[in-house]
Amino acid sequence: MSPSQRGEHERLIASYGGAYADPQLKALIQQTVERLVAASERPDLKYRVTVLNSPAINAFALSNGSLYVTRGLLALANDTSELSSVLAHEMAHVIARHAVIREDQMERTVLVSRVVSDVLNDPAVGALTLEKSRSTLATFSRGQELEADAIGVGIAARAGFDPYGASRFLTDMGRYAELRAGALAAKPGASAEVDFLSSHPATPERISIAIANARQYAQPGAGERDRSVYLAAIDGMIYGDDPKEGFVRGRTFFHPKLGFTFSAPEGFSLENTSQAVLGATQAGREALRLDAVRVTANQSLAEYLSSGWIEGVEINTVETLTINGFSAATAIARGDQWSFRMFAIRFGSDVYRLIFAARELTPEVDRQFRAAANSFRRVTSGEADAVKPLRVRVVGVGLGDGPQTFAARMQVPDRPMERFLILNGLDAGAKLKYGEKVKIIAE
Repeated sequence: MSPSQRGEHERLIASYGGAYADPQLKALIQQTVERLVAASERPDLKYRVTVLNSPAINAFALSNGSLYVTRGLLALANDTSELSSVLAHEMAHVIARHAVIREDQMERTVLVSRVVSDVLNDPAVGALTLEKSRSTLATFSRGQELEADAIGVGIAARAGFDPYGASRFLTDMGRYAELRAGALAAKPGASAEVDFLSSHPATPERISIAIANARQYAQPGAGERDRSVYLAAIDGMIYGDDPKEGFVRGRTFFHPKLGFTFSAPEGFSLENTSQAVLGATQAGREALRLDAVRVTANQSLAEYLSSGWIEGVEINTVETLTINGFSAATAIARGDQWSFRMFAIRFGSDVYRLIFAARELTPEVDRQFRAAANSFRRVTSGEADAVKPLRVRVVGVGLGDGPQTFAARMQVPDRPMERFLILNGLDAGAKLKYGEKVKIIAE
């Protein structure tokens, strides 16, 4: 790996929350890759696999053979054949030199961008902008995706895996995308985030083509799935936000490592990204962003709010205050379509910017924004120690157990039955067999 490729690799890992360390899981993935490489058109190529510590569903490959897969994707897969379909697909992009073409396109951009200036210059768009650091990987064309699908299914089949793993995973991915779309519908701009769901859409046409590809190699039921081996490898894997990177519970954001928490106004849903905490209401008429910046100690927070980093500040609204013992300042800024209530809170060596946006900043909405800012506080050591991440838990089906049994044990924010079914590749009304293993999400 050249110095430039190593730098690219490190920046990419940083934008996805770092590498996820799990020797057993990485060993399974590496073994799968080795089987696929041996069965591929280019057995001479070498691949390096990195599991990314991100809840996003994503996988991609760089032209140098670096393969990346997120733990969010691993949680959605149900057996090794489904995993192999994803890895073989990404390897196919390298074999077909799609990755080289994509990286030529990326020379005109930056793989991992700096923190987005966001609300600073374009309030109407900026207030709802998701992080860009994960969005600048250029996507492949439809033709390239279908070509990679066909190559990938062939590789997986020749390696001895069930070639129908691709169609099963695409089906579950499509169902998850619909669920996620409903959850993010309130966040205008959220669709701008490029992940496997947007760059690899699981359309009915694509699924039917994947099935047709598989039929060229075997009938359904042939090939290895290794479900028990796969489930054993992901049992205990962190699911959703990693508390070390901060996490969302309901409308509260909690960061035990940095030592603070705050709660959004009633009706907001939050999403934690590697660059900021973002939120919006169901109607999309109010939004928020929380991020951290460095402000020199000799510059007051009131001066900082007035310094021009955001346009349209009404100087007469700038005021200095204290929030739960921390120095702070607040002000109002107005754009053509959005109005903003901004807070700057000095916490340790950083200043946290809590920016609320509203289509119409009425006195009542402004009061709710102020109350939310006043919820910003330090977490106690006891609170931090008590935090436990959610994990994928593999459990056995007992006598009389049905989907309802396990949906009730799912520690998820909403739609536990639907999430349980999608997570396990099950249809509505599915019957569970005594002794089989299923995935649930719990601490």
